[in-house]
Amino acid sequence: FFSFTMGVVAAVGAVVNALCIDVVNNAVAKLTPFSLSIPALTTDVVGTLLLIGLIYTIFVYRELIIGGRRPALELDAPPEAACDWVPKKKLAPHDQKIQDPADPTLIRMFDPTSGGVLGNGTAKVFTDADVQATVASARVAQAEWVKTSFAERGEVLKLINDYIVCNQDLICRVASRDTGKTMVDGSFGEVLTTCEKITWTLANGENALKPESRGVGMLTIHKTAQVEYQPMGVLGAIIPWNYPFHNMLGQVISAIYSGNALVLKVSEHSCWSSVFYLEIVQTALRMRGHSPDIVQSVTGYGATGAALIPAVDKLTFIGSPGVGKLVMRTAADTLTPVVLELGGKDAAIVCDDCDFDQVVDIAMRGTFQNCGQNCIGLERLVIHSKIYDRFVQAVAAKVAALSQGPPLSATVDCGAMTMGAAEIGRIEKLVQQAVDSGARLLAGGKRNDTLPEGSFMRPTLLVDVTRNMDIARNEVFGPVMTVIRAEDDDDAVAIVNSTPYGLGGSVFSLDYDRAGAIGRRLRTGMMNLNDFGVNYLCQSLPFGGVNISGFDRFAGIEGLRGCCNPRAVTSDKVTGVRTAIPPPLQYPVGESGFQFVSGLISMFYGDGLVARVGGIFSLIAASAKGKPVPTKQD
Repeated sequence: FFSFTMGVVAAVGAVVNALCIDVVNNAVAKLTPFSLSIPALTTDVVGTLLLIGLIYTIFVYRELIIGGRRPALELDAPPEAACDWVPKKKLAPHDQKIQDPADPTLIRMFDPTSGGVLGNGTAKVFTDADVQATVASARVAQAEWVKTSFAERGEVLKLINDYIVCNQDLICRVASRDTGKTMVDGSFGEVLTTCEKITWTLANGENALKPESRGVGMLTIHKTAQVEYQPMGVLGAIIPWNYPFHNMLGQVISAIYSGNALVLKVSEHSCWSSVFYLEIVQTALRMRGHSPDIVQSVTGYGATGAALIPAVDKLTFIGSPGVGKLVMRTAADTLTPVVLELGGKDAAIVCDDCDFDQVVDIAMRGTFQNCGQNCIGLERLVIHSKIYDRFVQAVAAKVAALSQGPPLSATVDCGAMTMGAAEIGRIEKLVQQAVDSGARLLAGGKRNDTLPEGSFMRPTLLVDVTRNMDIARNEVFGPVMTVIRAEDDDDAVAIVNSTPYGLGGSVFSLDYDRAGAIGRRLRTGMMNLNDFGVNYLCQSLPFGGVNISGFDRFAGIEGLRGCCNPRAVTSDKVTGVRTAIPPPLQYPVGESGFQFVSGLISMFYGDGLVARVGGIFSLIAASAKGKPVPTKQD
């Protein structure tokens, strides 16, 4: 960018100079006793050279200026993604269950907003043998993929990114049809985050994964030290349904850029959309001449995921703490390393000196984005007592005004609950328990009976919640705004830390020292001051939690390097200068061997010059004793 800017400035200067030769000559003659004549030919030559420089700069940075002009990735859009799609068959509300009652080897696919059957209606449940065969073919493909350069892997990602940017509407409509989310929710959570991850990886991935030099101590000053990041082989990921596009692509981007193959176990609640999203990736691979087997998916229930764990070289699981424990137990048998992201109970502490209007808007988006089905959604709003009543009044009006319905039929604020009636029933129970314990229900709390064909829960506002209520301790994962009063900063911190979760959190105060001090006391893996969830748009940052929210990280340098085995490598700094075993330490070892090592330790690590000089004399004395003469053993 700097070279391009300087080229433009130089070229403009040359043109201006060429046009103003006479002006410059006359000005010099009037202001000084000297006569100056700038030869036109010289100016023309300089201008020509600068113009050539500009043209060269444009050529070098042509992709930045006019784009990569890559061939377009083309796919047929699923007919169900059309806004005016009319399903040929619908499942009745009481029959909207994922598992096929007639055949347990099939998964049913339907629109949660209407029960409309998607695709051919079912997806197969992969058996253990199916999973093993899938991973085996991925290993074959990875053996060739690992030989590719970072530049070539980047070209695949650029093809994918080009398709995403040009087909945002389609990608969001597919996600909406399969999970019930609104188009805006899809644009935020599916598209924006994925494009940012690709952009960050292209800009920073190679530097993160190239061999990294490390310092050496005096003892090994004759050596070089490096860390190499070697692809692990075949990675596995068990991903959830709440953001089917980004949850898939987020794993794909890091896996293939780091030289790995990837096998995904997609959620049984988003099988239909996953087929289309996988085809985007595989088509990009084919267009660059690579095997589509580098990225594959399997479908099924818990048993399918369990079969994937021992077959891969590392597994990422995104889900609940209960299932996360099962994943760990299975992984223990083969010592398969795992990354666990197990949800959260994220809170926003709102201080009395906050930007009030900003907080109200963020609280609404943070709670009702994707109908509350977010691992980092704002599940608790901890409000300072001085502004508590004002805050409740402000959000009550906004929650009451939220619209709801099938997102592809009209523009609405909230869509459907992807997991259906059973999930709505669980949340209704949590709300009622809170009301029975003294909380006030100001809006919602029930299934939306005005939309009987789909799985809709009314946007809910629950206030006067206390930290000991189940709804304040357990993840809701639905459209429920939970408001808790805090008497002061210490009380707010105690409330936030009262749950076993620890994924993310926010603190709102215009006194940044105060906000930072509060934030440092929260037991979370991520924290935002005066914002919500923005850490995930900073793809340079790792993503993950503490406590029962899981461990290890994806995203950022840490997540990308987590796709690799870090290998320590040493070599000789100067050719011919190599490590030799001193005579006192050569076998057979004599009595001076220990004295030699002890002296070496004192020389390098002794406390003070006297101790270190003493170590040198000890080394000399041990070396003078020489090497014992070996004796023949009978």
